Amino acid sequence: MTNVLTNTLAFDFGGTPFGVAPPGVAGHPPKADDGGAPLREGPWGATPAPEPVSAAAPTRPTLEVKGLVITYQNQKTGELTEAVSGVDLTIGHGEFVTVVGLSGCGKTSFLNAVAGLIKPVAGSIAVAGKTVTKPGPDRAVVFQKATLLPWRTVLGNITYGLDLRGVPRKEARLRAEKYVDLVQLRGFEHFYPGALSGGMQQRVNLARALVTDPHLLLLDEPFAALDAITRENMQAELLNIWNLTRKTVLMVTHQIDEAVLLSDRVVVFSGRPGRILAEIRINLPRPRTADAKYCSDFDLLTKKICGIIQHSASKKATWSYEI
Repeated sequence: MTNVLTNTLAFDFGGTPFGVAPPGVAGHPPKADDGGAPLREGPWGATPAPEPVSAAAPTRPTLEVKGLVITYQNQKTGELTEAVSGVDLTIGHGEFVTVVGLSGCGKTSFLNAVAGLIKPVAGSIAVAGKTVTKPGPDRAVVFQKATLLPWRTVLGNITYGLDLRGVPRKEARLRAEKYVDLVQLRGFEHFYPGALSGGMQQRVNLARALVTDPHLLLLDEPFAALDAITRENMQAELLNIWNLTRKTVLMVTHQIDEAVLLSDRVVVFSGRPGRILAEIRINLPRPRTADAKYCSDFDLLTKKICGIIQHSASKKATWSYEI
């Protein structure tokens, strides 16, 4: 158990993996899904790009993915399974982008390739202009489970990535204190993980990733293990944190309403092998709160994305939405 925890944390902070892959990577190929024919981007994708976060924002995209192909090989038969096929995606500085799609469509494989945890067979990935070949400090990953070190306090877990990088203890503590406040855990900084709720543990996990100040924050269904109420609370927390930090985010989720609430853009994957069916611009006003779920535009966007996924899954679903 200690090895698994150590390896996952090494992935989070750009360390070298020790041969233990997270669930859904090596040896766990995606389920087969019939994605149907690709759909062309509709009028919803012709909306203007969001305003830059600041005049000093870099002109180079934070993430550039071109022609990405990911395959898995069956160790017994040698048979190759294509998980992701020909994906092109660009994410600008300070943009929050979420990938959705059917189970087994290659969403997590795509995110793991961006993280440098798996090597694509074709295509390229660049973060801030630098080609991705392995995990690095320019990216931080938040997985579904918090994977906190049980012998470290909240503050000690948040400083873990900084400790690995050799940041002086006093500086690491000062930086961590800021994120204790950001994720609203003041008063719990000296608690151990076993004394925290699931939602509080995931806040620590998020703070641990943010304190390293990565170019790109990768979220792999970060709230999937939480109950419905805690999940909604965490969505509101993440909205607030993003409003304050404007960190560039790539997230994977199965929850369509979660994707619409949090994102500037939602990317819809086809069934395996994953291809981009559509990119939907979310034009709900920023700063955004959880109350956005109750507006008519939110409902329209959610139905639209569900319709695209249903059409891909069945080829028989009929759907028509207008804006």
